Amino acid sequence: MAQKTNVRERLLTSALDALHKNGFNATGVQDITDAAKVPKGSFYNHFDSKDALGVEVVGHYVAKGAERRQALVDGPGAPLARLKAYFKSLNQLGPASGFSRGCLLGNFSAELASQSPDIRQALAGALADWTKDIARVVAEAQQAGDIGRDVPAATLAAFLLNAWEGAVLRSRVDRSAVPLDAFMSVAFNKILT
Repeated sequence: MAQKTNVRERLLTSALDALHKNGFNATGVQDITDAAKVPKGSFYNHFDSKDALGVEVVGHYVAKGAERRQALVDGPGAPLARLKAYFKSLNQLGPASGFSRGCLLGNFSAELASQSPDIRQALAGALADWTKDIARVVAEAQQAGDIGRDVPAATLAAFLLNAWEGAVLRSRVDRSAVPLDAFMSVAFNKILT
C-alpha cells in the first residue's frame, strides 16, 4: 500500500509541476508519467481521467499555499499589515519563476472553465475559500478602523483577488513586476482606505 501511495503522490507532484509550467491541454498523461518515472498504465490505477487528476491538482496546489494563507488569517500584526504582507509575498512568486507560471488557479480558470465542469467546480470552490479568507482579514481591518466600511468585506475581498489575478496575468504577458506593483499601489493606497 505504501508503494501505491508513493506512486500516486509522485504522479500528483509531477502533474502539478507539469500542468503549472505547460498548461493542462499542452501536457499529456505520458508527460506526467515520464516525469514521475512510472509506467503510463499506473496513471489509471490512481486517477479515473486526466480531468480527475486536474481536480486533485487544484486541491494539491491550494494545500501548498495553506501556510501562506494561514499567516494571512491568523498571523501576528494588524490585519491591514497582514493583508499587505500577504499580497507582497504572493507578488514575489512572479519574478521567482521569471513570470512564466502565474497562479495555477488563474491559469486553469482561463484554460479550463468552459472545458471541464469538474475542474471548473474545483476552481470555483478554491477561489471562494480564498476570497473568504481575504474577506475575514478585510473585515478585521474594517473593525479596527483601518479600512472604510462603505464596501462590504466580501466585495472588497473578491475585488482584491480578481484584480490580483489580472495583475498576475498581465505580469506574465509583460514579463515584468510593473502590473503587480500597480496592484499594490492602487489596492493599498486608493481602494483600501
